[in-house]
Amino acid sequence: MTALSELYQEIERCQQCEIAKYRNRVVPGEGAEDADIMFIGEAPGWHEDQQGRPFVGPAGKFLDELLASIGLNRQQVYIANVIKCRPQGNRDPLPSEIQNCRQWLTRQIEIICPKMIVTLGRFSMAMYFPGKSISKIHGTAQKRDNVIYYAMYHPAAALHQGSLRQAIEADMLKIPSLLAEAGSVTEAKQDPEQLSMF
Repeated sequence: MTALSELYQEIERCQQCEIAKYRNRVVPGEGAEDADIMFIGEAPGWHEDQQGRPFVGPAGKFLDELLASIGLNRQQVYIANVIKCRPQGNRDPLPSEIQNCRQWLTRQIEIICPKMIVTLGRFSMAMYFPGKSISKIHGTAQKRDNVIYYAMYHPAAALHQGSLRQAIEADMLKIPSLLAEAGSVTEAKQDPEQLSMF
């Protein structure tokens, strides 16, 4: 059994939040255990709660298209959410729920050791870019402790607000060059602070 599958079993037993009583399935995350890129969304929706998999509804279909635009599929990356159970009525996650689930996300990141964490939407963005506005920082990256943190709109935003679709597609296209640039600077053993903001 892999470290991730052991963690999934722990997450499935979690009853720390009230929403655990109402979930159909826990949605821990999925993808490659050695992925270079980890995408972190907000919370499972109805489709995810039914299947126990992240990003399988309309927003997930768009995410698959975005990945294909940079030559990737979901088996090559890792996809998770800030919280692992669907809030009733698709409401926003509560601060207490985000806090309770933080341990699971932290352990997933420790196991996978991604080179790049892509935040999808404002809830995951707030974890790594506190106090920032997604409309101002989407498509920008910071490098801390050898990990690139990159902010993007949630794919669902394009479904609700068609004008954002182009921005989301353009932001996704920047990912390969950011990863390549980070790799070349690291190999050259230059000052990592040079990558503090792309």
